[in-house]
Amino acid sequence: MFVLLINDHLLKQAWPGFVTGKLSDVAGLVVAPALAALLFWRRADLAATVLTGVLFTLVKATETGAELASHAWTLVAGPSRVLADPTDLLALPALALAWWVRRRSLESDSARWRVTVTMPLAVLAVTATSAAAPPTADSVRVDGDRIVVHVQGGAPQVSEDGGVTWSDDSGPQEESRPLQSAACVPMRATRCYRVVPNRMAVEQSDDGGKTWGPSWALTGDDRERFARRYQYGTDRYSMALAVQARPGGHVVVVANGLDGILVRDVSGAWRRVGWPGSPGYGAVDLSPESNVAIFLAACMLFGCAGAGLRRLGRAYLGSAAAASLGVFTVLTGWSTGLEPVLILIGMIAVLAGAVTCLVLAGAGRARPMPAAVGVLAAPLVYLCVYTPFYGWSHGAPDSYGVAVALAVLLTALVVLGGAALIRYDARRVYLDGSSTSRPT
Repeated sequence: MFVLLINDHLLKQAWPGFVTGKLSDVAGLVVAPALAALLFWRRADLAATVLTGVLFTLVKATETGAELASHAWTLVAGPSRVLADPTDLLALPALALAWWVRRRSLESDSARWRVTVTMPLAVLAVTATSAAAPPTADSVRVDGDRIVVHVQGGAPQVSEDGGVTWSDDSGPQEESRPLQSAACVPMRATRCYRVVPNRMAVEQSDDGGKTWGPSWALTGDDRERFARRYQYGTDRYSMALAVQARPGGHVVVVANGLDGILVRDVSGAWRRVGWPGSPGYGAVDLSPESNVAIFLAACMLFGCAGAGLRRLGRAYLGSAAAASLGVFTVLTGWSTGLEPVLILIGMIAVLAGAVTCLVLAGAGRARPMPAAVGVLAAPLVYLCVYTPFYGWSHGAPDSYGVAVALAVLLTALVVLGGAALIRYDARRVYLDGSSTSRPT
C-alpha cells in the first residue's frame, strides 16, 4: 500500500517512465483484491482476486475497456485517462502475492483492526491517476452537408445537421488544415465572421469586412470557469471557423481550441458544445474547493470525537490538529505540485495523528454520542462545502459569490446542529450522573 501511495503520488511525478509505471501496476494489483474482498470479508478472497485480474486484463488489452475505465475513474477522481497497454499485463503475477498476503492477514486476530487503520490509506492510494491530456479543436471545414472539426489529440467531430448533434468521424483521418480565421455567409458576402486573435471571442461584420463588432465572447463567471478548466493548456483562444448555409439562415461553427466546439445556430444564438460524448474533457478544476471541504470534514470528525473526551483533551487536540493539517498539506501538495518531501511529511502526520487520536479516544473514555455525530456530520460538511461549487461549475448558481455564501450557510447549519446534539448529550450525561449520586 505504501509503495502504491508513494510511487503514484510522488515518484511518477518526479521520474515518469517504464519502471514507475510498471511498479504502479504491480502495487495496484496487490492492493485492489483486498479492497474488493472487503464487501464479503472472508468469503470471496479468491473471487476478488480473479475479478481484479479479469478487469485489469480488459482495461489494458482493449480500447473499449480503457475508455470505460476512463469514464468511471473520471467520476471518482476527476478528469482522468486510462490507456490500454498490453505490456502492463506483465504485472498480473502480482495477483498471486495479493492472494497470499490476504490469506495470511486474515489468520491474525488483529486483522479487523489493521483493515480499519490501513484501508482509508489504501483508498487514498488507488485514486492516483494520470491526468487526461486535453484535446484541441484546431480547424473546421464545411464538406457539403457535413461540418468537420479537426481535433488535435482526439477523433475529428462531424455534424450533418448544422451543428445540432455531433459524432466521431470513423473515416480516414487527415491532417489539420490551415486555419481559416474568417469566413462569409455563402451567397451573402456582406455578413462575415472572424475569430479574435488571442482571445476566446468571435466578431461579425455586416459590410463585407470593413467594420467589425462583437458577436460572441466569454463573459462574467464563464471566464473563471474556463480558466479553471484549462489552466494548464496553451490553446486558450478561438482558432478557426466555418460558415454553412442552412434552411432559414446560416450556422457558424468555431474550432474553439481547448474549449472544443462553438456553434451559432440559424436563429443567431450561440451555444458552447464543448466536447460531445467526452465527460472527462473540460471539467472545471475544483481542487481548491474540494481540498477545503475535505479539511473541514476532517476537522468536524476529529472535533466532535474530541468533544466527548472525559480526559486527555489537550493531547487529543494536538494530535487532531496535526492529522487535519497533514490532510490539507497532502491534498494541496497533489493539486499544486508541492515538494514531494513535504507531501510525505503530511502523510506521516495524517497517519500518526489519526492513530494517536484513536488511542487517546479510548484512553480518554470518549462518549459514543459525540463520536457518532462526527462520523455522520463529516460527510455532510464535505457535501455542504463542495456541492455549491460543483453546481457553480455547471452554471447553477452562475455566480461564484453565491456559491461561497451557500457553502458557508449550509456548513454553519451542520456545525450548529452537531454542536447542539453534543451539548444535549453532555447535559444528559451530567443530569444522569447527578441523579445517581443523590442519596436515596
